[in-house]
Amino acid sequence: MMKRVNKNSFVPLYYQLKDIITELIENEELKPQDPIPSERELCEYHGISRMTVNKAITSLVSEGMLYREQGKGTFVARPKERHSLSALRSFTEDMRRQGMTVETKMISFQRKPVTKKIEKALQLKTGQQVFEIRRLRIVSGEPYALETAYIPANLCENLTKEELENNSLYAILAEHYNLEMEYAYQTIEPVIIDDYESQLLRVEKNTLGLLFSRKTYLKDHTPMELTKAIYRSDKYKYEVMLKR
Repeated sequence: MMKRVNKNSFVPLYYQLKDIITELIENEELKPQDPIPSERELCEYHGISRMTVNKAITSLVSEGMLYREQGKGTFVARPKERHSLSALRSFTEDMRRQGMTVETKMISFQRKPVTKKIEKALQLKTGQQVFEIRRLRIVSGEPYALETAYIPANLCENLTKEELENNSLYAILAEHYNLEMEYAYQTIEPVIIDDYESQLLRVEKNTLGLLFSRKTYLKDHTPMELTKAIYRSDKYKYEVMLKR
């Protein structure tokens, strides 16, 4: 039986409800894709307002523990896939290593002049161009990430849109252009997903996403790739092993 919130506690009611639902999930009383009680039922059972219930559920949705389906209700989400940050792999390589099906939808592919910021980051000479590659990454039928990559055109002059359809960028650069990625610097920060991004990623607008910014180098320390990718925070969890 579900516990009830304690109205005499100093802990806010919505936070208590969050903990109660989380316990039900962690104890496997609610399993992935199971519906949770409706907001009306939770209001009546706990004797709390609709606003309080909605705040608890919205918080759990943003954390990726629950998901909403329009007109159907709120359900328990599948556990997030765990990804290690200890190895340099492309998105396609990372997913396929875990036995997952990866698709790529090309949003745009163009050769273009660069801004001063990108020119400096990729150590390009004035007038040199880049390939701007914008792709939607889809895993097992669900959109996972919206990625924009900048590649120096002078290092892979014949790169085509067709080559990159459902193929790893790193694999294409290695096999066709003898360009092996050696190391990278990457940052991760939270971002609010805007209207356009939410449509592509199939999430509610203003949902929290994860912005990955990566600068990748060849063995001779030449900058080869500048990438910004917005990942769905309800699908991704990253782990880092720390040693002392």
